Amino acid sequence: MSTTTDTSGTRDRVLIFDTTLRDGEQCPGATMTFDEKLAVAELLDAMGVDIIEAGFPIASNGDFEAVAEIARRTKRATIAGLARAITADIARAGEAVRHAKRGRIHTFVSTSPIHLAHQMRKTQDEVLEIILKTVAQARDLVEDVEWSAMDATRTPIDYLCRCVEGAIKAGATTINLPDTVGYATPAEYREMFRAVRERVPNADKAIFSVHCHNDLGLAIANSLAGIEGGARQVECTINGIGERAGNAALEEIVMAIRTRADVMPYETGIESQMLTRASKLVSHATNFPVQFNKAIVGRNAFAHESGIHQDGMLKNSETYEIMTPASVGLTKTSLVMGKHSGRAAFRSKLDDLGLHLSDNQFQDAFERFKALADRKKHVYDEDIEALVDENLATAQDRIRLVSLSVIAGTRGPQRATLRIVDEAGSRIEEADGNGPVDAVFNAIRALVPHEAQLDLYDVHAVTGGTDAQAEVTVRLRDGDRSITARGADPDTLVASAKAYLSALNKLSAQAVRLHAQHAAAE
Repeated sequence: MSTTTDTSGTRDRVLIFDTTLRDGEQCPGATMTFDEKLAVAELLDAMGVDIIEAGFPIASNGDFEAVAEIARRTKRATIAGLARAITADIARAGEAVRHAKRGRIHTFVSTSPIHLAHQMRKTQDEVLEIILKTVAQARDLVEDVEWSAMDATRTPIDYLCRCVEGAIKAGATTINLPDTVGYATPAEYREMFRAVRERVPNADKAIFSVHCHNDLGLAIANSLAGIEGGARQVECTINGIGERAGNAALEEIVMAIRTRADVMPYETGIESQMLTRASKLVSHATNFPVQFNKAIVGRNAFAHESGIHQDGMLKNSETYEIMTPASVGLTKTSLVMGKHSGRAAFRSKLDDLGLHLSDNQFQDAFERFKALADRKKHVYDEDIEALVDENLATAQDRIRLVSLSVIAGTRGPQRATLRIVDEAGSRIEEADGNGPVDAVFNAIRALVPHEAQLDLYDVHAVTGGTDAQAEVTVRLRDGDRSITARGADPDTLVASAKAYLSALNKLSAQAVRLHAQHAAAE
């Protein structure tokens, strides 16, 4: 069996619509900074994503500015802004995407009985009028308009067809029928697309799209079933992040189509060798770790421990691997980087890893690399990726760690001495704790008083070896706001302090944004 696919000839093109920066960022705690959004968008564009849903412009000034800047910078992809079926939303989305080479307004409204009764509080005819009015408004602003029937899978088929027909007549060029709550089964979802496309007279004038949530673990199966039903656009996110249990994962959709070309005569324009890099970038930007056994991009996706599996792999890798690691951007870890490596070698390594930095970012990353190389015997590819991604995530931090020393051992209490720097200058504090991590966090709380509660503290090694970098994940909750952050360092306690301070920085930045939004609203 070959692991490569001939996608020439009669294969239908399936468009990849990535909503990591919109639906993915709605995942609690997954908020990205402005610079992180730009970096993710740049990578999505480079890897061949057809449509990037860059955000929800009406949600905040920050979201509007991010969508507008992504629209200005993106070279190939269509840039979409989300809008409710509200005049102000659509106008704001149109303004945000107007600088794009190809801009799209994506507007949506609920269609299911439960949504109409309890959320919209409108009749079917009233919602149909809203669809006609708002889609027409969007089409006056841009040529590319997508309309979504929120909760389509729980909408009576007759009414759904009326809504789709109306949206296309009003100017919609893409029709999205989402499984908003992850309720459908593959057979139901496939049949819904077939029925709508057969019954709506002008269905051939629009591209149909799938958008599946993973509440029952069926997002990928439903997405592929929707394609079988005639959809030619898939809405998905890197790592499957999103509301509740998440969205269909882009990397799984792409590799399923590529690997099972024998039963799925489709193709995408995605450079699959960039999938692993995209997964790591989004993971670090959102501070959401990728589970070890995650399909395609998980740490164990190409790992084999069973003796039987190892024996088969040694004889022929296709005995237990249906894809090659290289096909998703994995390479054997290199050990050539160390304290004697120069700028040219470091830049070449960054290029190999798909990491493209500005001159200032490169200089800062190189200095961090040299400092790390002085502390580690070997610097692995994963170390460099963690180093660069942490730099991206903390570039705008207000509070920074300067130094940390800890007294620990069997005789307590443990004590931490920690120095930070912020706009008030350099400050130092000592604190005791029930263990070294507790002492470190107590020192931070003394220096930066706050009411946030620690909901998660997680540690894992970036690579193997006793000198491996520790990567610490911290989640803080302040009322109804939740922020997750990471820190990496060969010293686990330093990584812990970095992660905690990063979370506080994100909470502070979020509070500033919310205050600005409230002030603007008043």
